[in-house]
Amino acid sequence: MSHPFIYIRRPAVLALAGLLGPMTAQAAPKTVDDYMAQPRVVADHRIAYGTDPAQVVELFLPTGRGPHPVVILIHSGCYLAKYEGLPQTSGIAGDLARRGYAVWNVVYRKLGESGAGYPGTFLDVATAVDRIRPDAARYGLDPRRVLALGHSAGGHLALWAAARHRIPVTSPLWRSDPLRVRSVVSLSGIGDLERQGRVFAGACGPESIPQIIRLADREAAYADTSPAALLPTGVRVTMISGDLDHVMPLPTGRAYVARFGAAGDVGQAVAIPGASHFDVVIPTTPAWKVVAATVATEFARMR
Repeated sequence: MSHPFIYIRRPAVLALAGLLGPMTAQAAPKTVDDYMAQPRVVADHRIAYGTDPAQVVELFLPTGRGPHPVVILIHSGCYLAKYEGLPQTSGIAGDLARRGYAVWNVVYRKLGESGAGYPGTFLDVATAVDRIRPDAARYGLDPRRVLALGHSAGGHLALWAAARHRIPVTSPLWRSDPLRVRSVVSLSGIGDLERQGRVFAGACGPESIPQIIRLADREAAYADTSPAALLPTGVRVTMISGDLDHVMPLPTGRAYVARFGAAGDVGQAVAIPGASHFDVVIPTTPAWKVVAATVATEFARMR
């Protein structure tokens, strides 16, 4: 089986982004400060799925009655509370809503907050995702057309959310009827916690993954938390990376595509030249336009 890898050359990025007029000098890659400083876009609804202040979803809706295809958006931040989440992803959530999608922007308990780690953080994501079904009629959502979009740590959680039907029944994370996620777009995400954890640790510190899965005091801690351990899932996956990404470098996305391809799943790795770890989640960048176009392509496959 082949493992598709797409490298989008700079002119193609510009064309895909719909940029017109004379070419200007390429903008400097975006930094974590650029990411954190983004202005917040106000959501249409704020929905609590638990009692903790971190257990909320912000819902961004397109115009029209629906039912609308749903993007589950899961933020990054090394699983650490200091990086917030909803304010920084509200810009791309608003952009996706203008493109015709309902955006289910999930926040979850992060390290530094009570109840975070295993199983709390994972149960937060699971509960937030499954909440789409009972709320579908109220908000005009289509639970049959659902795509998960996550960045970095959120890219791991998006892949994991789509693989929950493969979790062993003996796990505290098992649920009998998880919402079906039909496609995942993982932006610099971690597909293989065991093999790629050291790479992630270079930017996020050596304890983030061990603490979030309680590696020190759980046998087989990867078995129900690492997407690689839950293959095959039957879910189409696109791994997108900037070729200047220092957190999860380009080869990590390619390696995970090879891993799930060998297990029988289908997907691709996409590289964006000149893009950093943060360009892919800032709505004013050419890299984000590539992400949005990928989302559109994946929804078109669902019809």
